[in-house]
Amino acid sequence: MIFRKKPVIELRTPTELEQMKPAGQFVAQVLQACKAIAKPGVNLLEIDALAHQMIKDRGAKSCYIDYHPTFGAMPFGKVICTSVNDAVLHGLPHNYVLKDGDLLTLDFAASVDGWVADSAVSLIVGQDPDAARKARSQKLIDTTQVALEAGIKAAVVGNKTGDISAAIARVGHAAGYEINTDFGGHGVGREMHGEPHVPNDGRAGKGFPLKPGLVIAIEPWFLETTAEIYTDKDGWTLRSQDGSFGAHSEHTIAITKDGPLILTKW
Repeated sequence: MIFRKKPVIELRTPTELEQMKPAGQFVAQVLQACKAIAKPGVNLLEIDALAHQMIKDRGAKSCYIDYHPTFGAMPFGKVICTSVNDAVLHGLPHNYVLKDGDLLTLDFAASVDGWVADSAVSLIVGQDPDAARKARSQKLIDTTQVALEAGIKAAVVGNKTGDISAAIARVGHAAGYEINTDFGGHGVGREMHGEPHVPNDGRAGKGFPLKPGLVIAIEPWFLETTAEIYTDKDGWTLRSQDGSFGAHSEHTIAITKDGPLILTKW
């Protein structure tokens, strides 16, 4: 018989949730600042440099720069994920100049006073000259945002993680998208990734019970025409198998007796 350790799921006190708010506010501020400069002609390395400077100015700590999980080829080495077009997750900033019509996802996590927050947003860069592509990209972005809202709405005491997953999946499937469950939401606290895992598809009523003090990142991400991904030669960036575009929206939230509290709200 094999005995497996139960995953450790930590619940935060009301005082600790208050202590986590500055991290959420800072992450939101960095994403807003990076989104504001994400225009045609801007290099991805400039976006990373801005996030790096804001971390330094705030006295915060990057969750990414030294991050080296088993699925990464080496420590990430940058402080923000910049995924462009067919890249959807873990986009490693590199010497690439943004163009009109690029679909860009910014994903950022940082630690402030020992507490972590994690959030992501997708946008269309500049003015896309291809109207059909622009419409497809906007639908993809809008769907991830609606799915995020649905997931947050389901994040109430008495529900389970599967209710969040099922709510996200209903939105994604209704829009015609396949859903990959290799990467998804997760617990957040002193570290960036913790238990429980919150996939973007699942069965309502299943999974871990949602209790006051549980802090999780909810992060729906979809690809246009596939659920299959592969790792780029940079060892980090995850791209769609068929070259179709991807989008990703994410918030860190806390479960409270009064409903979900969005810590990374802009």
